[in-house]
Amino acid sequence: MQIINLLYQSLLTVDLDDNTLKPGLASTFPKVERRDSLTFFHYQLRPEAEWPDGSPVTAQDVAFTLKVLKSPFIRNESIRSQLEFIQDVQPHPSDPRKFTFICLGYTPEMQLLTGDFFILPSYLLDPQQVYTTIPLQAWSTADSTQYNTDRTRAVAARCNTLGAPDSKDILQGSAGYQLAEWATGQYIVLKRKENWWGNNTGSAAGYLTANPEQINFQIIPDNTTALLAIKNAQLDVLDNIPVNEFEQLRRDENFLKDYDLHTPQGYDLIYAAINTRKPKFRDKRTRQAIAHLLDIPGMIRVSQQSYATPTVGPIPPDREDFYHPRLQLRSYDPAQATTLLKTAGWIQDQKGWYRNINGQREDLRIELLYRAGNTMYEQMALIFQQHATKAGIPVTLLPLEGNVYSQKIEQLDYDMHFRGISGNPFVFNFKPLFHTSFAGPGGFNSTGFGTPESDLILNQINEAESEEEKARFLHRLQEIIQEEAAFLPLYFRKERIAIHSRFTNTKVSGVKPYYDLSSFTLKP
Repeated sequence: MQIINLLYQSLLTVDLDDNTLKPGLASTFPKVERRDSLTFFHYQLRPEAEWPDGSPVTAQDVAFTLKVLKSPFIRNESIRSQLEFIQDVQPHPSDPRKFTFICLGYTPEMQLLTGDFFILPSYLLDPQQVYTTIPLQAWSTADSTQYNTDRTRAVAARCNTLGAPDSKDILQGSAGYQLAEWATGQYIVLKRKENWWGNNTGSAAGYLTANPEQINFQIIPDNTTALLAIKNAQLDVLDNIPVNEFEQLRRDENFLKDYDLHTPQGYDLIYAAINTRKPKFRDKRTRQAIAHLLDIPGMIRVSQQSYATPTVGPIPPDREDFYHPRLQLRSYDPAQATTLLKTAGWIQDQKGWYRNINGQREDLRIELLYRAGNTMYEQMALIFQQHATKAGIPVTLLPLEGNVYSQKIEQLDYDMHFRGISGNPFVFNFKPLFHTSFAGPGGFNSTGFGTPESDLILNQINEAESEEEKARFLHRLQEIIQEEAAFLPLYFRKERIAIHSRFTNTKVSGVKPYYDLSSFTLKP
């Protein structure tokens, strides 16, 4: 992501200095127009924006990029699904720098998504303008096979090589840097463009930068070697430092003479999920009891060395306008868990908790899934297993490889699992995660969470016309999430970054990619 950000630009960008969304290739935020079931986003490109050959960035490049993203012949499945709502793009009849996205429906995240993909240079990837004659809508229909020709396959093959060392000549964008060297598995060198157009946008777009003359990325395959390199001052920046090693660096006075350590609040939420479809978990009091056996402070202390922030819901605590101001964190409370289990009809004996259903004994046991090889989840699982066992609930730990783990969740074949989800401070469309329409097999709502009220509120959040109205709905959603205890928010992780102290204007942030290398300047 760091390298792509230095080579390419999107219509909108995040200024990591203040974590705000700002125009990138676009000269302003789009004008939004809603008509019945369609929404129109009217964009204007910056007049200064140009490609490495000096040609202007135009609406044709935007349309070409969308066709690439939607093309079934190009390996981009993960991105394609995010932009399905864009039905068409209409270039302005007289201004090549103006265009309109025609989108199906409306959600607040659409503005971000319409501006959050990197624009590709059509002159490099499609010099014969093969894609120009193909309507964008054609890629969304079964008829797209008619465009499976030698010419379209040639364009697709060129796009599919992007990101490979032999694609250096076409791996070029509108941002301030160009690829200079690439030794596979060793290093990548970027050099600043001469006379880059971004230097001519004036102070209003001062966040568009290309300050370092050269940026060298060292590819280091393991943390031990990377830590040794930065301790020997062979690196200026290292991120994603393991918590134990980060603690050691904090205590190393010699290291701190030359480096600054940063722990910005991130937006990756770690949560537990309970499958409400299982008969033993259908009563929310049972789920609430299980939630009271989650020692979240202990999990943060052991797995994150306290570099995390507990949360009452899926809203980051630093979004004080949307985070619930009065909702209390659910405590680790075995006594309350016992009371709730009894209220839900469970009986405790020497074997544990059970209920009689149609003359048959049903035991309260939990099979806990998490990704194999992930130390964080393993430590959390062991803590929960210990506390639940003391409370009379046997917990079986089931670490699974990534694909098997995801498959079991998608097929709703689980009791409980730990998982993480990436977020940001800009968009709070939780409908895919919590609406009952997404609760089927393969849907994002894997817990089966949802009530008529929560479904209504999720729609109201997306339709809110003011920040105050949205805050009210988000506060109520957080209350319902805590009451239902199917989706159990645990904490937001903090990032761990070391940057040499000779630099300033580093723009360290909890938003990916966590710091802006293009803005770095040397201290006087």
